[in-house]
Amino acid sequence: MTTTLQSGHRFQHVLDARQFTRDWLEQVLFPRALELQQTAVDRLAHPLAGKRLFYLFYEPSTRTRVSFEMAATLLGATVHGIDTQDEQVRSERLEDRIRILNAYPFDFLLLRYHLEGGASRAAAVSSVPVINAGDGVGQHPTQALLDVYTLWRELGRLDRLRVALVGDLSYQRTTNSLAYMLGLFSDLKIYLVAPQLLRMREEVKQHLVRSGADIEEVRDLGAIAADLDVVYLTRAHSERLDHAQRFEGETGKYAVDEDVLAALPAVARILHPLPRGPELPPELDLDPRVACFRQAANGLYVRMALLTLLAGGD
Repeated sequence: MTTTLQSGHRFQHVLDARQFTRDWLEQVLFPRALELQQTAVDRLAHPLAGKRLFYLFYEPSTRTRVSFEMAATLLGATVHGIDTQDEQVRSERLEDRIRILNAYPFDFLLLRYHLEGGASRAAAVSSVPVINAGDGVGQHPTQALLDVYTLWRELGRLDRLRVALVGDLSYQRTTNSLAYMLGLFSDLKIYLVAPQLLRMREEVKQHLVRSGADIEEVRDLGAIAADLDVVYLTRAHSERLDHAQRFEGETGKYAVDEDVLAALPAVARILHPLPRGPELPPELDLDPRVACFRQAANGLYVRMALLTLLAGGD
């Protein structure tokens, strides 16, 4: 089972944000997601009737798991799965478990794995589509798909953007995948706003450089806020970020507050993959530039579109 991208490239699994093309995003995925988003729930077709999705989650999830469950259900599929962080379960070899699941009549395997590379390992032995729902500190490609779809909906363009990726950029799979996907677009200015100890991986940064993006590493979000179209925040309530900030003293700012909001252009947008911490206080939610809940809602329709395309729907 393969899905054809607009460029002629084919894929069976969804593993890596770099596997997609700009043409496919703009001409296939985005229109499909928008059509689904604009269709009343009671008028949705059921192109996945008779299909079965199995989720296998080695790390906890709310938005990714529930949105995929709802996406599959709304399109007529049934959903089964295991959501556990039990060490005894982790002790079974991943490839063995995937082979067993392939012996049962499932049509999609949605995998969140606790170690980087888990999705690729699963895909290597799977005859049905594996969808990477996050693999350790590696990637989360469907999050990147919904992120760029959100920017397309909110701003009307994906070129000529000035984007700040903020927080823990070493270990956040969401920013890895988003950075790879932003590399498809042109005339980008990317600010990497992170402590010295949590700078973006060199291979991700070099991908952006090769794509033609202008990269600048900074430590104070407030100092660049007036120049931004997009602020993409990551969680600040991690031990890694706490340690990194203690190491660098008072020089860094990795959160949105009233001062940052005051400096941000009126047309800018603030995104966050959630769950959040003090980097995006809830008292700021009424500001229309805070788009994280619209972003999360968009995930349902992007994942619906992706499932129909993986199933070979027109």
